[in-house]
Amino acid sequence: MMFFLPKRKLVMLTSVVLILAVLTTANRLWVPGHSRQTISTILNFNRRVPIYCVQTAEKRIAISFDAAWGADRTDELLSILDEYDVKTTFFLVAFWLERYPEVAARIAAAGHEIGNHSATHPHMSSLSAEQIKFELETTHRLIKETTEQEATLFRPPFGEYNNLLIETVEQLGYHTIQWSIDSLDWRPTTPADIVQRVTGKIAPGAIVLFHNNAEHTPAALRPILDYCHQEGYEVVPISELLLKGEYYIDKSNGMMRPK
Repeated sequence: MMFFLPKRKLVMLTSVVLILAVLTTANRLWVPGHSRQTISTILNFNRRVPIYCVQTAEKRIAISFDAAWGADRTDELLSILDEYDVKTTFFLVAFWLERYPEVAARIAAAGHEIGNHSATHPHMSSLSAEQIKFELETTHRLIKETTEQEATLFRPPFGEYNNLLIETVEQLGYHTIQWSIDSLDWRPTTPADIVQRVTGKIAPGAIVLFHNNAEHTPAALRPILDYCHQEGYEVVPISELLLKGEYYIDKSNGMMRPK
């Protein structure tokens, strides 16, 4: 037996089916630059995002280095940064700090900012609030003991995050920091590729991600700093790039903007 729905109900039913189809597909997708956050999460207006970059009219950027494995190239990086009189931010993992306390102390003594990169380098979005606190507080104490700095910036391992992470990090007095330019220096690459990848995306308020022990980072760093100088960019630690006063984080791109 055939039956007919009123036009209004038919439109409503069609809309519901389309929405369900989009959400079902979304759960199988991820968006580059959002650390495998699903599209359905991105469509959630209550979601929280870290700071990827900063809105500014000034030609200033921040350079950062993540340190989790190895330290063989760190002194060379420090020498280059000193040569250019540039200060940056190093995000340190607790087990790295325990293995290389003298290197961490040299980073701080050279005037660079120390950030928190967790204790065990876990997938933070799978942790409870108590586990997140353990990761940050353990590393915070080690940073203080080793470098005498009070860390206020946290970079989640693998760039993974969720609302619980960001909210817990804020409760501990930290900013959650991502990046807007990924050097991809940890991949098989060349110094020239790294230079092109980074300089091609430099813009006011950018945050650049490097790794302290990547093979080609020292060779790429000089040309990148030369480019910044030639283009009139000042390189500063991340905390100096962040806005003071009231701000909000643009959920579309993670930009820190003034209210």
